[in-house]
Amino acid sequence: MKLPHIILLTIFISSLPMAAPSYSKPGCTDTCGNITLPYPFGIGPNCFLNKWYAVDCINSSKPFLSALNNLPLLAVDLTQQMVLVNLPMTSACNTTQISNLADTPFLFSKLHNKFIVQGCGTGEILSDGNMHTGCSTICSQESGSVNRSYCDGINCCQTSIPYYMDMYSVNVTASGESCVSAFLVADNSYVDELFSGRFVAGDDSLIAVVLRWTLSDNEFSEAGCGYNFSRHELKKGSDSSVNTVKCSCESELEEGNPYLSGGCKVPEECTKCMEGWGVCGYKVSYGGVRTFVCDHHFHNGGSKPSSSRAVFLGVGISILVLVLTAVGFVLYKVIQRAKDKRRKKKCFERNGGLLLKQQEAGDEGLVNKTKLFTSSELEKATDYFNENRIIGRGGQGTVYKGMLTDGKIVAVKKSKAVDLSQLELFINEMVILSQVNHRNVVKLLGFCLETDVPILVSEFIPNGTLYDHIHDENNEVFISLNMRLQIATEVAGALSYLHSAISVPIYHRDIKSTNILLDEKYRAKISDFGTSRFVSIGQTHLTTLVQGTIGYLDPEYFQSSQFTEKSDVYSFGVVLVELLTGEKPICVSRFGGNRSLATHFMTAFDEERVMSILDAKMVREGGRDVLMEVANLATRCLNLSGKNRPTMKEVATELETIRMSHMTSLVQSDFGKVTYNDGEHESLMLSYGEPTSSGIL
Repeated sequence: MKLPHIILLTIFISSLPMAAPSYSKPGCTDTCGNITLPYPFGIGPNCFLNKWYAVDCINSSKPFLSALNNLPLLAVDLTQQMVLVNLPMTSACNTTQISNLADTPFLFSKLHNKFIVQGCGTGEILSDGNMHTGCSTICSQESGSVNRSYCDGINCCQTSIPYYMDMYSVNVTASGESCVSAFLVADNSYVDELFSGRFVAGDDSLIAVVLRWTLSDNEFSEAGCGYNFSRHELKKGSDSSVNTVKCSCESELEEGNPYLSGGCKVPEECTKCMEGWGVCGYKVSYGGVRTFVCDHHFHNGGSKPSSSRAVFLGVGISILVLVLTAVGFVLYKVIQRAKDKRRKKKCFERNGGLLLKQQEAGDEGLVNKTKLFTSSELEKATDYFNENRIIGRGGQGTVYKGMLTDGKIVAVKKSKAVDLSQLELFINEMVILSQVNHRNVVKLLGFCLETDVPILVSEFIPNGTLYDHIHDENNEVFISLNMRLQIATEVAGALSYLHSAISVPIYHRDIKSTNILLDEKYRAKISDFGTSRFVSIGQTHLTTLVQGTIGYLDPEYFQSSQFTEKSDVYSFGVVLVELLTGEKPICVSRFGGNRSLATHFMTAFDEERVMSILDAKMVREGGRDVLMEVANLATRCLNLSGKNRPTMKEVATELETIRMSHMTSLVQSDFGKVTYNDGEHESLMLSYGEPTSSGIL
């Protein structure tokens, strides 16, 4: 370390408060038994931020969170805003258990908990009516205790949770005679880190769960952690999130509680080191243990400086100040440019730039297929991502309408937050779309990777989603039978292309009417490839964490976690039924199993009353035979056994045959309908590709 660096470090540390670090408010107890309770938590009046952080210390040894029905408190982690609590473990047979933290500042942590199912059966976590995650066990008659640290799928399975949750329900279905237990439990590695290897004793009926506590802006101002803070967005689902403020100490040398005004202090050992003209620091060993280090390497060994050294330091400081003042402005500009360049490079690498380079190495034409946009280009195109330009919000990002400098209208998709799990899906969509070139798949025009979050630029599709046109009662444009056959044929053709016509097949994995867009001529465009996957030649399935949308999810995939090309066929079958019936994939007004449109349709078909549930407007168009042909195809797509479903290529061929037959019958029925007006000949024309107000194409 050079002398100017030592001088600057000495000046900086001398300006920091030096005293014993504080964890609780003045006059308050900061421990209960052997558990530290730092502010905003506290025991007694005026010792906690608000009622949610109030702690009762029973018998001076066991802390409880009184506002959360006296939950036993095991540990508080200020660094990650986490608390470890004990919750009762529940067992059930084909029932639902609910855990509720709504209207509290606590969330079930997605990073430090896992979902475990014990016994013979299936368990799933639902929140706001949507399934977040779940798993099924392989039943075994062998007895013996289950090791929760490692569930291999036999009588015990485990999975991660994709979002933070303030309320969830656990739905359990037992396959055997015994009951099934399903619950959230803290990850062992995090518990070991919190307790430094100490064993957490407890009742077998209790399980340790990690909760993330949050601070609103009002609570943050009351906590008084000053200016050293950061804001975080915690995802609670595809369309909701919670914002929190997190405080930290200003210097790495400081210790204490950043949520207290003046709570961070330089330790006394560091103060003594500096008084002896040593350099204070810490070494962090494996496991996060900090070891104090005082380096006297630059001192002559004495405990106090000599007079000549003091004079030398004084002169050195004066010269340094003059030099820094003279060149400060120039250095500032240089540093800012360098920082901006490093930031863009770091963002480029994190947002998939290295992956893009690998793709370019394998496909030299990739760089010519898409354009690399700059952040300033897209800011101008979207009026700096103005909320008035938003045209859609999806699971992986927000879509803005933009106009490039050449006047071209585009759709600009920006990832919602720097969330590594969502970032992976975003990058996946970028790579897949760059490989696909089909008239019925949304075309990727380019992307920007130098911003905090990646941005995709694709062609603008003006007429919204198929879902809106089918289910929005205020939509003035009616999609006729011929148009619906056209859309279904185009989507099937695109999926057939993805499955079998390209060198490396692609499974879409989220086919639904909201992911099918309609262009200016009402031609179908498949979008949202965030969860899609490439499939190696000869590979028949993907084994993945179950993902998808309730109502479109293949039951066979849900049970086995194995996604095949026939799983896309099932989802397409649900879209086909939507087109036939005009009903939503999940309807709460129907009872029992018929809430699912697929089940409702299959039941009606088996009972030979399928015409009664079809869209009345479709029936009035006079295409009964055509409707029955399409309905029969839909039932084959919805077969519960994947091997009995047709391939997408077979579906596309059959739909094209049905559509052409229907168009031929319309032409024949209208042939010869000729009128004369003022001597001019007029004939009824059959248009293709644009809906009409009458619904006849």
